[in-house]
This record gives sequence, C-alpha cells and structure tokens, in this order.
Amino acid sequence: MNASRLSLLTLGLLLAACSSPRPDNALPVVPAHWQGPMQASPTIADGPWWQAFASPQLDALIEQAKVNSFDLAAAMARVRQAQASAVIAGAPLLPQVKYGLDASRQRLLHGKGYNGIDANDGDRTYSSYGTALSASYEVDFWGGKAAARDSARYSLDASRFDRQTVELTLFSGVAGSYLQSLALAEQLQIARLNLANAKDVLKVVQTRHAAGSATALELAQQRSLVAAQERQVPLLEQQLQETRITLATLLGEPVQRLPAIGERFEAIRWPDIGAGVPSDLLGRRPDIAAAEARLAAAQANVQVARAAMLPSLTLGASLGSGAQVFDQLLRSPYYSLTAGLAAPIFDNGRLGAERDRAVAQREELLATYRGSIVSAFADVEKALNGIDGVDRQREWQDEEVRQARTAFELAQSRYRAGAETLLTVLETQRTLYQAQDQQVQLRLARVQGSVALYKALGVVGR
Repeated sequence: MNASRLSLLTLGLLLAACSSPRPDNALPVVPAHWQGPMQASPTIADGPWWQAFASPQLDALIEQAKVNSFDLAAAMARVRQAQASAVIAGAPLLPQVKYGLDASRQRLLHGKGYNGIDANDGDRTYSSYGTALSASYEVDFWGGKAAARDSARYSLDASRFDRQTVELTLFSGVAGSYLQSLALAEQLQIARLNLANAKDVLKVVQTRHAAGSATALELAQQRSLVAAQERQVPLLEQQLQETRITLATLLGEPVQRLPAIGERFEAIRWPDIGAGVPSDLLGRRPDIAAAEARLAAAQANVQVARAAMLPSLTLGASLGSGAQVFDQLLRSPYYSLTAGLAAPIFDNGRLGAERDRAVAQREELLATYRGSIVSAFADVEKALNGIDGVDRQREWQDEEVRQARTAFELAQSRYRAGAETLLTVLETQRTLYQAQDQQVQLRLARVQGSVALYKALGVVGR
C-alpha cells in the first residue's frame, strides 16, 4: 500500500477530527519555509548520502552495517512477521475448504453389546470408512473482516517504514561515530604536539629559574600546564577507544575486528544540502509515514470492533460418502447445506468496551501522528540552525588559525635573528596548536551537522 493512499485516508481522519469543537484537534500548521538559514543548493534526492563526504572507508563501513547490523536484521524479521499477519488477517474473506478421510474398526470383546454391536455378533468386526469435502464461509455483511485485513496491511506498511527508520538511524550513527573517531585521532595528535611543546617550555623555565631569571611561581605554573597536557592525552585516547567501540557495536562486530583508521579527518568534506520546503518532509520521513500507517490501522480496528457487535451469518456445505467396505467408499455419496445466524445479546459490556478501546487508540495514534510531524520540523530547524552557527564560528576560527600561524612564523624568524626568546616561540606555537584543535572541533561539528540534517530530512539512502 503506497504512501499516497495512506495520506488520503489520514487526511480523511484529520478532517473528521477537525470537525470536532475541540481546538486542539487541528492538523499541525505546515510552514511555507524553514526559519533557519538555508544553503543555495537544490533539494536532495534519495540515495547514498554518505558518499557525499568523499570517504571510501565510510562507504565500506556503511555497506558492512547493512550486512551485519543486528538491529537491521531484527527490523527485517518484524517485517516478515507483519507480512504473515497480513496473510492471516485476509484469510477469512474467502471460504475455508477442508477435506477429510476417516476409517474406524469396532469389535465387541465381551458384554451385552454396545454402539450398534449386538452381543450375538461379538465375534464379528465392524469397519466403516468415510470421506468428505466441506466448505464454510462467514458473510462479511458489516465489513469487519475486510477492515481486519486492511488493518494488518497498514501494520505491514508501518513495519516497513520502521525498518527504514532503523536504517536511517543506523547509517547516521555509523557516519557520526566514524567521523568523530577521525576527529579524535587528529585531536590526539595535536594534544601530543602540545604536550611536547609544554615540556620544551618547562625546560626553558627551569633553566631560567636555575639562573635566577624566573620565579618559583612561573615554574609551578608551567609544571601545572604540563600536567594538564599530560592528562589530556589519555582522555582523548579513552574517548577515541569508546567511539570505536560504539562504531563496532553498530557494525555488529567486536572492536578487535574494526579496521584501523585509514584516512585523515582533513580529507573529509561536507556537502551542500538543500532542505527543500517543510511540506516535502511529510512524504520523506519514515517515522511520519509509520505513524500515519498506524493511524490508518487504528481506524480499521474501530470498524472491526463495531462489526463484532452486529449479527453474523455463516454458510456451510459438504459433499461426502461412506461405506463399510473401503472399495465401496464412493458408492454412497451425500451432501449437506447449512446456514447459521448468530448475534450477541449479553456479554456484560465486553464488545462495547472493545469498541471504546479501539476509538481511544485511534485518538492516541492521531495525537502521535501530529506530534511526529512537529518533532520532524523541529529536527530540521535545529540541524539548520546548528550548521549556520558552526559556519559563522568557522569564519573567525579560520582567521584565528591564520593569525596564530603568522605569529608563530614571525616569532621563529625573530628568534633566528636573535631578536626574540625561545620562550616566545614556544608560546606562539602552543597558541597555534590550541587554535588548530578548536578548528578540528568545529570541523567535526560541521560534518556531524550535515549528518544530522540528512537524518532530520529522512533521507534513508538505500
């Protein structure tokens, strides 16, 4: 069942809800455009969005996740369960046909006779054989059976959309974890350079302190800085290992089998993503489509509950034959036709309560559907706002790195000319390393913002 048919049915439900005097039953307002700044790029299309980061290793990890992810395998199994449930729910719409073949043998062991066996015939054995082809059918006067089938089909659609949601979450999780591991590896390299720089400065300060030109306070401050840099290295190593463990879990592998990082973070690029218009989101996000399908299934369940309160008509027919000798089994054919009408009279309110429960569940899922739309809009707005904020910071961060590099180069030049001290050179080098570390963090925030926007837009990328 396609999304357009679901949308038409859900639109009918929403229109019916809007006819209620309650003001909170209106469909969430769909804005004409996004509030956050948007890049001037065409609207994205479905496809492998992770390829836009130009990372062959990321592409390989995504393919591995498709094959090995346990979450994805479980989602696919749930789809198969829903497919079987849909077949089961549709079966009562057609007659149930059965064929039977039976045989029996009786002999009186002792006594005065039993079940048609006379005591005088106690030494005789009686045999009987029978065969019959029967069909039964409950007429679906009130549409309850068809509604049950439709409910199962909508539930199947919801399971398929849930699988897409799992894929979207899995792929974005793999991308985010891998990109973070690249950034942490680069930050770790910078931290080690910073530590080496701090130790070099400490040597200079110790020499000056021994010569009496540096105070004990300056020496203690530099030792404290070295200790802080020493602490930063194992912290980043821990974070890097934790990120790799998370990535391995998403891939369904132990971390020992995770391949080593084979590329530099600076080689990663981020794409320009066109968010389109908010109305596009309604047809793209799989979680919205799943909520819509469940709402349609709930509406069908209301019809099922109402039909159960009405009379039911069952028709039956059978054709068979029987004999006491197997060779004569088909020589005595017979047929029978039956009809039965049943209606509930008293069930202590059970059927009415089931109807009320179905109606309440429909109202719950209608609210859930509306909430999923609002949450989807918020996800995109937050992603766009985050990207814009990082881009504006990066403009100044790039300038900070350029100026820090210029200061370091000038200090080196002046030091070689004898016009500057080694301590100044080392301080400008430390400032450059700190600016580069911040630049890596902002770059990570930018690529993760792109991943978040892809996820918010519902681009599954299969």
